[in-house]
Amino acid sequence: MGKLLPISEISRRSGVASSALRFYEEKGLIRSERSGIGHRRYPRAVLRRVAFIVFAQKIGLSLEEIGTELSKLPGHHVPERSDWAKLSGTWTKRINDRIAELERLKAGLTQCIGCGCLSLDRCQLANPGDRAARSGPGPRYWIAKPKP
Repeated sequence: MGKLLPISEISRRSGVASSALRFYEEKGLIRSERSGIGHRRYPRAVLRRVAFIVFAQKIGLSLEEIGTELSKLPGHHVPERSDWAKLSGTWTKRINDRIAELERLKAGLTQCIGCGCLSLDRCQLANPGDRAARSGPGPRYWIAKPKP
């Protein structure tokens, strides 16, 4: 299996707090072995899994979704480039949707954000007849184009 690394080394090399690593382990996203005195020891390959978790969170996957994705990996060998490519290959649409959402937010930052400026002819929050409610819950003008 190769050299096992202590949690402090995994934390240092991944840039992820030890508490987060313990949390990921509790959620079944990573695994460790215990030393004779109960300290966590991780195989080097866990660094790849942690990098995957961090990246997946950045594009908006929940920990549950990440767990589902990681469960698709082969169980007993170190994941290879092709394994990671299969997992991340389906994310293009999600990334594009996230980019579009952030672009809408960026554009909205330069306009009225409910400040009471009375620019109702331009304000993204103006909502005659509560028509935004037909599009669903939340800040509809920021997360998607409202239905007419």
